[in-house]
Amino acid sequence: MAPSLRLRRAGLLALAVSSVFLLSACNPPSGAAENFPGVPTDADADVVDVDSGHDDAGDDEAHDEAETPSYEDGPVVVWWADGGQLALTISGSSTCPPIGDQIRVLEPAGEGNRVAIDLVERPENEVCTMDLVPHTTLFWTPTTVTTTEPLLVEVAGEEIEVPVK
Repeated sequence: MAPSLRLRRAGLLALAVSSVFLLSACNPPSGAAENFPGVPTDADADVVDVDSGHDDAGDDEAHDEAETPSYEDGPVVVWWADGGQLALTISGSSTCPPIGDQIRVLEPAGEGNRVAIDLVERPENEVCTMDLVPHTTLFWTPTTVTTTEPLLVEVAGEEIEVPVK
């Protein structure tokens, strides 16, 4: 085999291997990116009126307490980091907080734009305090969903609609 042909084949092999690594880097991990006690307070998070589901991030008026999401009423999901992540906040015990485990795409953009977030399973015999505090889990936004359509999120037996970003 001629040296130029071997070099060409080696170059094609290197290109194929590097393409696999680059493509795998495009798909964000399905596991949680970060967990923290409390609620999202970063300016990158959209404020969503939980009662109406309307995005209030663009309002010029100051948000009053009625527009602030009630984290005690159930899960709250908002876009985070300009849509690059989703923030899930659920209230529960401070010693045994409800923590998001992974995110799964149920229907990609254009076909429903729907995901499910699984929670970490806690042992039944785990002793937890009887308080109610919010805990937030961040997930990378899957590449097959979009911020330009409402996103339906199934979590903890509820369906939450995250408005268009």
